[in-house]
Amino acid sequence: MNNTSMAFLLTFLAGLSTMIGTIFIGKKNSNNVILSSLSFAAGVMICVSITDLIPESILLISDNLHSIPTILISFLGVVLGVIISMLIDYYLPDNDKSNNKLYRVGFISMIAIIIHNIPEGIATFMATNSDISLGLSLALAIAMHNIPEGISISVPIYYSTGSKKKALLYTGISALSEPFGALLAYLFLKNIMNDLILGILFSVIAGIMLQISFSELLPSARRYNDNKRLIIFFIIGILFMLIKFLL
Repeated sequence: MNNTSMAFLLTFLAGLSTMIGTIFIGKKNSNNVILSSLSFAAGVMICVSITDLIPESILLISDNLHSIPTILISFLGVVLGVIISMLIDYYLPDNDKSNNKLYRVGFISMIAIIIHNIPEGIATFMATNSDISLGLSLALAIAMHNIPEGISISVPIYYSTGSKKKALLYTGISALSEPFGALLAYLFLKNIMNDLILGILFSVIAGIMLQISFSELLPSARRYNDNKRLIIFFIIGILFMLIKFLL
């Protein structure tokens, strides 16, 4: 198997890991499942943004721009991501029904994760194409945090609509965005995509994820009136993503 074939395989498997998050749908005691899942996903997204996406963004931008403050560009990317997420939130229909609010959480999470997964797919493809061992390490790291991302989509969608098919469909769409990014890299971006563009994209993605976590996931979890469980699973989500630093 050549590097290109391996690159497609790794991005597909990394994206497919998102579907593991769907095992939590249909469980009894739905309020506890929803609260725990939302809190866990918020911890993961905040941790990924602060420990991975923003530092990687600063590093990639600094390697390409020396005359402009790197942190400022990354910060502006984060602000742009927050604005994009707020616009999605604003234009998505809303009412006061709790099920509708839960649906919004799942839908916005899906949009953010699609935007997040496409450049990840591009990065995994490009890395594997040049160095299989590097691509394998990257794909494993991505697969690990794709699992809770699948939870953040499937659980709210299922419990707001009562449809396993919709939960699987929405999660599956986000999962396929990873190999779609690899396909884009193969067909169009190999000669266009560079570290600077990826760095800016990562900062925008971080802004989207932070906005979702603080304005959608955590507030939705708080509606279930169990702050102790919320804090515990929020911390578990953070610790889950910090495990990689011990490996």
